Amino acid sequence: MSSRYVEIPEFKHPIKFRTLLNDGLTVVYPHFHKEIEIIYAVHGSVRIGVNNERVDLLEGEIIFFASGESHYFLASPDSERLVYQFDLQLFDEAILRENEETLMQLFELGEPHSRNWPKTLTDQTRELLLALYTYDQDRPTGANYLIMAKLYQMIGNFYKELPNRVLLTESLDFSTIQYKDTLERLNQVFEYIETSYQETITIEDIAKVVGFSPYYFTRFFKKNTGQTFGKFLSEYRVNQAKFILANENIPMAEVAEKAGFSSVKTFHHVFKDAVGQSPLQYQKTFSLN
Repeated sequence: MSSRYVEIPEFKHPIKFRTLLNDGLTVVYPHFHKEIEIIYAVHGSVRIGVNNERVDLLEGEIIFFASGESHYFLASPDSERLVYQFDLQLFDEAILRENEETLMQLFELGEPHSRNWPKTLTDQTRELLLALYTYDQDRPTGANYLIMAKLYQMIGNFYKELPNRVLLTESLDFSTIQYKDTLERLNQVFEYIETSYQETITIEDIAKVVGFSPYYFTRFFKKNTGQTFGKFLSEYRVNQAKFILANENIPMAEVAEKAGFSSVKTFHHVFKDAVGQSPLQYQKTFSLN
């Protein structure tokens, strides 16, 4: 299991947080991402790989993966797991005191497996995770505020009670350092897209951001994400358009411009090809609800 790729979660709501319920037949190959991921084994035993180690997550146990930490899931018959992914940019680190760990350090240095946590922390985290899943799936009024409140509560509990990580090795191997570097460069790409997607972005432009030639960047991005940069950028703009269509009643030309498409014609073609219906048809599904 040496081949690893970057996963790019699709967040359907304004805050970068999502939950999934996966059964034991869902096999996930080695991957990593900038988001924090938490796994809660709600039924049966879940077979997980973390970096070069194998972990059997027993029913009721919890584990998290820090940003950039490689992980995968093997077939685990008769099991179910809840998956939580969220971006640390959700949190305001300005409220930290001068000598406190950053959130990145909290997850990198903290013990990830609940088997090694105080019982009170495990019980509290289980309760919070179940509430988070319910809020995310049911989407009650104020769902995003309810989700953020629970996330802040969980982070506060981690600061208070999370033990230090039990290191299996004293040093990072070369492959781990390589993947950290890859993630940092991809984060530069993602951040550039987040701030510039409404403008024209060429391969030359984005290659300069990470200091690569256009040719090398094209190969680098495809190897680590499994898709071309052009396809990724189109999907990002389509997701922006979906959010606009669901929340704003404005002309299609304005939707196209706000989502970063060069023309209404291009917007209509790319959107329909990706979603399976025209932007107007997609918008009508929300007006009917």
